[in-house]
Amino acid sequence: MQVKHFRHLVFTLHRYIGLAVGLIAIIVGLTGSILVFHSEINSFDQQRRISTITPQGKQLPIEVVLNTVKKTYADQPDATLQTIYLPSKPNEPMNVVLKTKENDWTENYVNPYTGAILGNNLKPSFVSKFYEIAYPLHYTLLGGDIGYKFVGIIGLLMSFMSITGIILWPGWRRLISGFKIKWNAHPKRVNFDVHKVAGVVAAVFLIFAFFTGFCWSFSEFINPMIYAATFSKEQPTPVSIPIAGKSALGLKEQLETAQAALPDASPRRIYFPSKPEEALTVSFKLTQEDVDSGESTVYLDQYSGKVLRVDSSLKVSLGDRIINSFVPLHYGTFWGLPSRIFYVFVGLAPLILFITSFVMWRYRYRAKTSVGDRSLEMSQSGRN
Repeated sequence: MQVKHFRHLVFTLHRYIGLAVGLIAIIVGLTGSILVFHSEINSFDQQRRISTITPQGKQLPIEVVLNTVKKTYADQPDATLQTIYLPSKPNEPMNVVLKTKENDWTENYVNPYTGAILGNNLKPSFVSKFYEIAYPLHYTLLGGDIGYKFVGIIGLLMSFMSITGIILWPGWRRLISGFKIKWNAHPKRVNFDVHKVAGVVAAVFLIFAFFTGFCWSFSEFINPMIYAATFSKEQPTPVSIPIAGKSALGLKEQLETAQAALPDASPRRIYFPSKPEEALTVSFKLTQEDVDSGESTVYLDQYSGKVLRVDSSLKVSLGDRIINSFVPLHYGTFWGLPSRIFYVFVGLAPLILFITSFVMWRYRYRAKTSVGDRSLEMSQSGRN
């Protein structure tokens, strides 16, 4: 295939994929930009809604805080523990989440130094309501499981479009001109330059974000392929073995066991099993990890306290490292704050590219119309 024909094929794919997924990509991109600093915005909103926490020495044991929360639900014996979010900073509250008859997700913010409950089942603020829409809009287009798969397909198509954009980039012939915008040129040229520069700058990062989204949407197929390609073994799901006549062990004992498995790590989250065969899960943050929420996990048998599995971010297979890399690549945390700021603009790229591509189409359409009109005039004058 000649180079000219190949570029024409690539251009056709680039144009029609953009036409097919452009508007959806804009929604996913804009909501992605909004979600980049969601944790910081949510933390600010949280501090605004509850009392300010002043560090007062050593924090209370987790089980003490938990018992305090349980007392407030003494009249609801069916209330069950879901998750405990431990503070990552000295001035942050502990968040104990329960499932009640009224609400499947009841949050209880507790001062970790005094045990005082600062707020429970708070009335949703504008910020929380906004993100309750932004999150599902970004991941599922408000379409549930079907929407989740659909967004994954959009992610794959956007990855292909970004690759075709890289192939079509004029900077392969002249590198400097490929990054140059002639602001004093004709609007048509300025529009083209904005498209090519914004596209090539954002292309690789758009691939990171959209392709990892595709991989998550179809993880039941992608993950086994990654493990097979890297000759890695997928870890089995940890399972607790119920013991007749014996209830689950106390939280204190289980936390001590989990901490012993990762002695140099700090606990961040505790996920309580909702079924007898499920394991108690404790997430930790190692000092070498950049993510505040932690990337290491210990799974415990809730009856015997046996350590079922330890997932240390420092000791994982190649397959797991690839799968774990999806998080920083998708959220833009791989370079810390600078890359997160940059990802705000990456999320705006689909909008910029769609607008500039539409303008280019309009210019071509007008040019074809003008040529057609002139041809018609010439044919008519020839007849006269």
